Amino acid sequence: MSIRKIFELELLELKTELMEMCRLTETMIENAITALVKRDRELGKSVGEMDERVNEYEGDIEKRCMRILLKQQPVAKDFREVSTALKMITDIERFGDQASDIGDIVCTMPGENYICGLTHITSMGDLAVEMVRESVNSFIRNDETLADKVIRMDDEMDELFLTVKAELIGLINDDVNNGDQAIELMMVAKYLERIGDHAVNVAEWAKYNETGVHLKF
Repeated sequence: MSIRKIFELELLELKTELMEMCRLTETMIENAITALVKRDRELGKSVGEMDERVNEYEGDIEKRCMRILLKQQPVAKDFREVSTALKMITDIERFGDQASDIGDIVCTMPGENYICGLTHITSMGDLAVEMVRESVNSFIRNDETLADKVIRMDDEMDELFLTVKAELIGLINDDVNNGDQAIELMMVAKYLERIGDHAVNVAEWAKYNETGVHLKF
């Protein structure tokens, strides 16, 4: 097998593992939001347990990237592709951390009933999963247009966060007893908003992989 074929095979394996890591974080976000809606403490707890596997993926992919860089000594675009993956795993790992944090909140959420509907928070959860998936897909597919789409989606995420924030502040103003739960729900929304920010980071790295220029949006 030629050196080029070996490199292409190793790069394919790297991308496959990167996608597996991403899919796991998507499941974690989905489970965290389901646990929140259903007030399922056991499901919320399980999200944190899944984060251990995400951390393992991060270590494995980091080692795989370093092996490729040291053994194959890729140049130009090949080098950029591997180094981009190395940069991205930090943000992908953060997807899992934020989902785990939401799972922890579910386990300690005060009050027997919610002080408000969770429509906007669940919309943030759905959007977070989509941004996570498409940000990594933009790298896997070498699709700069898809990366741009993810970056634009962050505006919607920010608007949803502001809507949730305003609603919860209003509920606290109406009744101070709403405060404890409102703060916890605010943190859930903040963690989802942060997931969106990390997805934008991944999309920025995907654009860098295509252009060789790293721009912050």
